[in-house]
Formats: sequence, C-alpha cells, structure tokens
Amino acid sequence: MKESSQRHTVIVGLFVLIGLAILIAGVLMVGNLNKKFENKIRLVALFDDVSGLQKGNYIWFSGVRIGTVKSLGFYGATQVEVSMDIDKKVQHHIPKDARVKLGSDAFIGNRILIIYGGTIQGDKVNNGDTLRVEKTLSSEEMINTLQANNENLKVITSDFKIISNKLVAGEGTLGKLLNDDEVYRNFNHVLSSLKDASEKAQQIAGSLSTFSSGLNRKGTLANELTTDTIVFKSVKTSLLRLQQIEDTAALFLTNLKQAGNNPDTPIGVLLHDKKSGSDLKETIRNLDSSSQKLDEDLKAIQSSFLLKKYFKQKANDNKRDSLKK
Repeated sequence: MKESSQRHTVIVGLFVLIGLAILIAGVLMVGNLNKKFENKIRLVALFDDVSGLQKGNYIWFSGVRIGTVKSLGFYGATQVEVSMDIDKKVQHHIPKDARVKLGSDAFIGNRILIIYGGTIQGDKVNNGDTLRVEKTLSSEEMINTLQANNENLKVITSDFKIISNKLVAGEGTLGKLLNDDEVYRNFNHVLSSLKDASEKAQQIAGSLSTFSSGLNRKGTLANELTTDTIVFKSVKTSLLRLQQIEDTAALFLTNLKQAGNNPDTPIGVLLHDKKSGSDLKETIRNLDSSSQKLDEDLKAIQSSFLLKKYFKQKANDNKRDSLKK
C-alpha cells in the first residue's frame, strides 16, 4: 500500500513538471521572451521627443521586426536617450549612416521605431553606435500646420472674392477688358497686328529658305560663288584689282592735290599764278584767231584761178570714189 502511494506521488509530480514545462514554453512563445536568449547588439538614438515610446516597443527595419526598446533615459537638458536591442544576425544589413524615426503600429497604435536609409555599400553598424534621428511631426504639430493652412486658405479666398468683385465692377485692366467693348476691340486689334507680324515673319523665313535652297541648287550664281573655287578666286582677283585701281586713283589724286598746292609746279602755276593763267588764256585766243585766219586763207587759195581747177578735179574724184563704194 505504501509502495502504491509513492508510485502515485511520483506520477503526479511528473505530470506537474510536464505541465509547468508546457506552461513556461507557452509563455516564452506567446511573449516572444525566448529572444532574450539570442545574441543582441546595442544601438543608441537621441530624441527630442519620444511621443509616448515605451520600453519593450518593437523596432522595424525594411518591414521586418529586428529588436525591441531596451530602455529610455534623459540625456542632457531635454533630450531622451533610447537604447535598442537589435538582433545580431541583421547587423550586416544596417548601414552605419542609417537613420531612425518614430512610427505607429498600424493595428493597435503603439509607438514603434523604424530604422531606414543609409549607404548600402558603406560600413555597417557596430555595438554601441549612435544612429541619427529624423524629426517627425507629432499629431499636435500636424493639427497646428493644418490650422495654419486653413487660415491661409481663408485669406486667399477673401482676396479672391475681392478681386472677383472688382472684375465684375470693371475695375483694373482685366475688369475693363471684360466689361469695356472698346478695350476689347483695341486688344483684338493688337492681336490682329501680332498675327500679321507673325505672317510676315513666316514670309521672311520662307524667302530665306528659298534663298538657302538656291545656294544649294547647282547652276546658280549663288551656288557657284559658294561652292566653285575657280569662280570664287576670279571674283577675289577682280576685287583685288579693283582695290588696286582704287589705291592708284587715290594716289594719283593725292599727288595731283600736292602738285596743285605747290606753286612751283606747272599745275600749281596754272592754279595759283594769275598772270600765267591770263597768258595761257591769251595764247588760246590767239591760236583760235590764227586758226580762223588760216581757214580763210585756205578758202581764198581754193578760189584763186590758179588752184581752182585742181580743187574742182579733186572734188570730182572724191565723188566718183564715194559712188564706187
């Protein structure tokens, strides 16, 4: 009887131990406490405001939960130092220049930490590193921003109402344009002028296009001037000769001017010496008078009875020669 009682006690104790083991395993699985026994690294971040973050809240990286908040404590005057326990197996995935920000759990609204960004090819975090924090707007700040935007929208709406009233009343340039027919006609005339100017500009562009096509069409003077080196050289030579003629004429005029300004040269004497000019004029008159007298003497000789027959015969010979031709 005593042996049976001991056996019963052992069996009960065994079942109790098995039940306790199952209970502990269930608690560890449900509370995820088994991760406490895994290898961890410690990262730190300094926040100005943690917005209700608590110890034990989750930490996410690329949508994967990689750790929990270990502790929170004040740092300096107003900042909060947050220590994070991160699974060591994801250490080589987190860049050293990654950032951390506050977020919210989509289901129950608990605060979480999100690690993101950084240089993929850069160095990875080590135990004890401090991550940079990205400032996020709190719900109060977002409400204040929305309220400020609403105030600005209200002011813009009021201003637009004033502008629209002025437009309806015909005030200002736009108001007159909308309400004054004369202003509208003038504006329409300006548009017509701009249209005509645009058409003329298109015509000019067409003329330029035609001219450029003529440059490319063989057989035209413009094409030969731009493409034929022989014609170009001939034109260039002609221009050089014209330039030489111009230079020679300019030199001749310069010399003539210098000679005219010099009273010792013949031209200078004729231009500056009045007596020489008078003598030259007198000589010309004498030559003219002598020429007239010579003509009279020749006519008198032709009329004399000695040579009259000779000149008459000569006139008849010239007449016959002209008829033969």
